[in-house]
Formats: sequence, structure tokens, C-alpha cells
Amino acid sequence: MLKRSPFSNTAFILLFVLQSFFCASISQAEQVVIYIRDDVYDDYLKFVDGKDILEIRDFSGKTIRRDVVDMVIAQQALKIGGFEHTFDYVPGKLNFRNTKLLEEGELLISFDSYWLTDAQRIEDDVYISQPLINNGEYIAGIYTNPKNSAVLAINSLEDLSQFTSVSTPKWATDWKTLQTLPLKELIREDEWLSQARMVNLGWIDFMLMAFHSTEDQSFTMEKIHLVPVKNIGIELKDSRHYVISKKHPLGSEAIKAINIGLSVIRKEQRISSAYKQSGFFVDKSRVKILNK
Repeated sequence: MLKRSPFSNTAFILLFVLQSFFCASISQAEQVVIYIRDDVYDDYLKFVDGKDILEIRDFSGKTIRRDVVDMVIAQQALKIGGFEHTFDYVPGKLNFRNTKLLEEGELLISFDSYWLTDAQRIEDDVYISQPLINNGEYIAGIYTNPKNSAVLAINSLEDLSQFTSVSTPKWATDWKTLQTLPLKELIREDEWLSQARMVNLGWIDFMLMAFHSTEDQSFTMEKIHLVPVKNIGIELKDSRHYVISKKHPLGSEAIKAINIGLSVIRKEQRISSAYKQSGFFVDKSRVKILNK
């Protein structure tokens, strides 16, 4: 008769416990619904193109933009921080509805970062992450219709007095910045896509927009085509952060994870590298910042 090792039962029990723990961990992982603006999601899919999100280090490409970089960095940071849940994206014509969903706990996180000023308005209902974009790093371009030669000739702060611009007070930093500029008129329009259409049609002279990675830094979406005033920028004086719902069941887990991940990624200088490659971070020595 074969003798059973005295360690067999112990080893079997240990294996059973480990298997049970592994299965429990898998079962606890959830698929989290993320509502996202459809145009951002389309560009995100084209940029990722089947690549492993965690392995992305090259942020150049035709469809890369600040919003898409935000989306990728958020996922990388969450994963590095130990957040094992996956995401189910629901694209749509969303804008400020996201804020309401965050406040109510129906949306875990906005992958489009918030200005700190805007995040602090709802801080009773959301966690605010470490800064993704530091104060002073966000330099916006003056974007206009390619045929608007007068706007494209802007070279000084005083030149802005001839022109109209558009934004919304719901983006406090953008609105406040434009209010400090000597504009002919500042028009309110709450939907970003409508703002872009108004400028494209020539109803408004220009809008502030993050610089793009295209060769001429132009922005194109469907029938909208806007170009920036060359080598001219406006500084938006605020930092940007991820906001996570305090009322969502995974909120406390997500804020801990994303802060751990952001610390790691920033230490490796991957955040600044991503925004430089995407064309968003510009060389300040080559751009004249009118409101510095």
C-alpha cells in the first residue's frame, strides 16, 4: 500500500483555499458603465485600435486629443493602483449631464478631467484626484474658421478687441479667462459642439481649444474645420483633475487606486510625455502667450 505524504492534506486544503480566493476575486470584479461623449469615444477607438491600454506609451496620431489622453491615462492609473474592474462604455450626446450622474452616483468617474474650480463646486458629492494637468500647463489655442484672416493675424492682447468669442460659465476657468480678455463680445453657449459649429460657420470669430496633434494643429470633425492662430496661445490658470462619485459603490476604491496610479505615472514622467506627443503641451518658448 502506498503511504500518503503527511503534507498531502495540508497542501490540498491550501490549494482549495487559494482557488476559492481566486474565484471570489474574479466574481467580485464588476463591469462599470461609463457614459462618454460620442465624438471623444469615436476618436478613442480609432486611436487605441485594439492595443492593450496598459501598454500604450506612444500618444501620437491623427485622432489623439486631450480628451483621449485623459481617458487612457485614467485607465492606466486605475489599473496600476489595483482597480481590477472593467468598463462598459455608453457613448452619447453628453456634456453637463455627466456632472448630474456623478452627483447621483450613477456614474463612477468622468474620464474627461475637470477644472479644479468646477470640481470644487460639487465636492460634497465627488472625490477630487491628484492633479492630472498642473496649474500653468494648460495653454489653449485661438481656433477660428480658416477663412477668417483677421483672427489669424492676431498678434497682441489688444488685437482681441475686434473679435467675438464663445464659451459657457459652466466651465468656470474658461469663462473667467475669456472675461479677462478685451473682447468685442463674449457669447454664452453651453454645448461644446454648438460652440465649434458657430465658429466654423463664422457666426463667432473664435473659441479657445486645446492644441491638436495634426501637422498644422487644426481640428476637424464632420463638417467642422478650425485652425489656430499660429504660435499664439492663451493660458488657462487652473489645474485639471479626475472626479469620482462618492455615492457610487466603487467610489472610495477608485479614488485610492487612481491617486496611487497617477503618482507612479507622474514619477515616470509619462503624463507630460503623453500630452506633448498629443500636441496638447506646446513649447512655451515658441508660443506667444497673450495673457501671461
